Amino acid sequence: MSSTRPIRALLRGLEVLHVLNRHNGATVSEVASAIDLPRTTTYRILETLCTAGYAYRASSDDRYRLTILVRGLSDGFDDEAWVTQIARPYLYELCRELVWPVAISTLSGSSMLVRQTTDHKSPLAVEKRGPGFRVSMMNSASGIAYLAFCPKQQRDNLLDLLAQSKKTEDQPAKNRNKVYESLVETRKKGFSIWKRSRRVADETSFAVPVMAGERLLAVLTLRFASTAISEAEAIEKFVPHLRTVAQSIAGDFVRQQDDEPLGHTLSETT
Repeated sequence: MSSTRPIRALLRGLEVLHVLNRHNGATVSEVASAIDLPRTTTYRILETLCTAGYAYRASSDDRYRLTILVRGLSDGFDDEAWVTQIARPYLYELCRELVWPVAISTLSGSSMLVRQTTDHKSPLAVEKRGPGFRVSMMNSASGIAYLAFCPKQQRDNLLDLLAQSKKTEDQPAKNRNKVYESLVETRKKGFSIWKRSRRVADETSFAVPVMAGERLLAVLTLRFASTAISEAEAIEKFVPHLRTVAQSIAGDFVRQQDDEPLGHTLSETT
């Protein structure tokens, strides 16, 4: 049985990531010493990670540190597993009750990744979205809700990263004061609102955080046609249901982490 030779450059890059992950920043010499590589080779790997957005070099001390993008490397099976197992039945039952499409999203890199959605179940979903659909942080209800309720350090790191982006949808992050005003208002209300103009019909989205204590797990979102119902009526009708489901999902997640059975259903919590 033949074997495939490993790609040494990739292995070295992963070793560098491990070193940066273990330390609160490291110099080129420190990384080179830790993995026994020439300084010039180590420097090239570090600069490559910076180019890819996974690391940055602080001008204050010349130490390399990881960016929030590294978190995206841990997305996948674990997040998708708990969202599928815990959130999906709640989403489907909520969609049956409210009819409009609902979804649950998590942070992935510098955007929000839809993990589960009921678009294919909702007759009112004009634009069908499925798991894997991405939306920007600055131009979506889920992104604004995530920024509003995530830890301050993570929020600042994300906004720094978005402010450096050349993508049009990320440009609002450059106006930090305006962004903070929006996030403070979102935290006061407990949910975010985003309005979007569509060719078929204008759309409004509400999003609430799924919080397990102080930990932000995900964001729950509902979309509806702006002309179908007034914003005030929609807030009164939809937001309480979103909050209840978000609490139920978080509660089941905590119980699962504690190896306790998932004892509640949506009907028991509403």
